[in-house]
Amino acid sequence: MNSPAARTKRTGRARDILVAEGPLAARIVVTVVAAWQTALWLGADQPPVYAAVVPLVALRGDSMTALTTSLQRVLGVVAGVCIGIAVLNVLHPSTAALALVVALGLAAGMVLRAGGSLNVQVAASSLLVFASTSPDAYALHRLWETAAGAAVTILFAPLLWPPDPRRTLATLTVDSRTRLIQALTRTTAILGTDAGAVRDNLAAVTSDIEAIHGHAVRAREAERAMRFNPLRRRHRDTVAHLTRAVITTDRLTPHLAVLAGETVAFTGRDDLASVLTNARRYLPGLAASTVEAITATLDGANSQQARTTARESLAAYARADSHPAAAVLRRPFQRILDDLEQHLAP
Repeated sequence: MNSPAARTKRTGRARDILVAEGPLAARIVVTVVAAWQTALWLGADQPPVYAAVVPLVALRGDSMTALTTSLQRVLGVVAGVCIGIAVLNVLHPSTAALALVVALGLAAGMVLRAGGSLNVQVAASSLLVFASTSPDAYALHRLWETAAGAAVTILFAPLLWPPDPRRTLATLTVDSRTRLIQALTRTTAILGTDAGAVRDNLAAVTSDIEAIHGHAVRAREAERAMRFNPLRRRHRDTVAHLTRAVITTDRLTPHLAVLAGETVAFTGRDDLASVLTNARRYLPGLAASTVEAITATLDGANSQQARTTARESLAAYARADSHPAAAVLRRPFQRILDDLEQHLAP
């Protein structure tokens, strides 16, 4: 375990973690210090811990996430402090008062959300007021320090190590398209072969589809981050184009799943021998022309000729074999071409 190879592997893993997480950690440190110092300049007479806590909680990923989390935290603190003080002005600290504070805090958290799930910050802030020996003083410090920390976080988030959505999306676009094309051509090539290989292909296609789904989620996040990134505004059109390409690729995946599933269902069927023979003859050419149509359309090039060629291949296959099973195999290609047409629609 202490061999040179193992040490090299551990060093490489540590380096990868540092490269991936280091910029975020540095951004958090800078923002925490700025929030702390801002609170001191504003007159904090005790260590402004609450101002420094906001960046630790809010800075996770893109600047939109920081904005949402900061707003959610401020809303939660304001509502929680108000609930805690109101309850303590009516009831003495007790189990019943505790239950009321938590219940009101959670109820308010269902309403005061800035996106996402239940805002538990309301209940947490209510409890902290409840537990404080000086509720009024605690409430004042907590409110203005949290507001100061949130303001600094919202200001700094888009400016410190802003993400480059264009670079991220370029990688996602290439990988999504590569997975889609390889899965499509692999599925048509393996039709009617060994049953085990066909099932393995279905598993591989499912894995590719899951990866493409994940890329689509990240693409939407990258496009959203662009709206709050003043240093990348000039790339807005490019980001929009790349995002749309990834989302369209994701929209094509259900047809790929159907094709891979039907390939499994048809393999080994003696009654479909003639259908499989025709499919092995026509599907590779249809897949190749469909791939050209996908590539040209997603690249934003003039894809009319490529799509026309693919439809001609589809029609030739339909003339050669009108069996219902052959129509089932053709349908995913028809749907892919139809979705490409929608991608081009204004």
